[in-house]
Amino acid sequence: MKIKIFFLLFIFTAFSISAQIKGVVKDSITGQPIPYVSIWVQNENYGSTSEENGAFSINVSEKSKNLIFSALGYEKKTVKIADSNLVNLVQTTYQLEEIIISKRKETREIEIGQTENAILEAFDNGPRIDTKFFPYLESYKKTRFIKKITIFTDSKIDNASIKIHFYKVDSNGFPTDEILDKNFIVSVDKGVNKTAFNVTKFNLKMPKEGLFIGFEKLIIENNKLEKTFLDKNTNTLQTKKTYYPFVLYNYVEKEYLYTFSGGKWSRQTNENEQNSTKKIMIYEPAINLILTN
Repeated sequence: MKIKIFFLLFIFTAFSISAQIKGVVKDSITGQPIPYVSIWVQNENYGSTSEENGAFSINVSEKSKNLIFSALGYEKKTVKIADSNLVNLVQTTYQLEEIIISKRKETREIEIGQTENAILEAFDNGPRIDTKFFPYLESYKKTRFIKKITIFTDSKIDNASIKIHFYKVDSNGFPTDEILDKNFIVSVDKGVNKTAFNVTKFNLKMPKEGLFIGFEKLIIENNKLEKTFLDKNTNTLQTKKTYYPFVLYNYVEKEYLYTFSGGKWSRQTNENEQNSTKKIMIYEPAINLILTN
């Protein structure tokens, strides 16, 4: 397997001339801090993540913009930057569905999502959610349980963590509601690795409509690596911040690519035509699923 490592560090260097906004996110009822909240600058391609204590900071170029706060189990909230020092989120009221626990045999496993002649490349995807679509095939009928999710990563620090998302598919083929009702945060080791995470506790089955799996980089202190260097142009010391891990991508031929950023989904198709069926070459997260019976 050939691995190329490229770094696109556009998100943490693009706003050197900006104001840093700090705040904290809490539960509106309990007053407890909410960790790992996704924070997006509305309609922009940059954002942040709340720490375990609910605190967050974000560099903004214009204080007139809005921030979007999103966390599983809570209603999404849009707040003016000037009013974001304390953000209270309201818990979502769920209509609980009947859960049927089926007996598993786990005598058979298949891995889906592999790419032939995979060429893996690493990108700093910034604060956005990149997805991979897994269609349902009749051949999965006898192995519909999702046992594990595997993901290729590159990290220069140990225990770097990322957030994994599972999305249903709407009638137009877009990612829609999240399947889980709580954050699924996973950690990976230092180096270039393929790591498998067991998800049997969620009792997930492969939906006949298929599903999207997405990952989200967490812009938190535990994931940060700082390096100081001399800027030869200004002859001053500069600090570069990099957030790990980097998820590896495959360069594949697909009809579309879905990305969530700035508080909304975007769909990339051939020549930006929404109804185009002609395939394009895209970078897709190197994520696979292991199914069992």
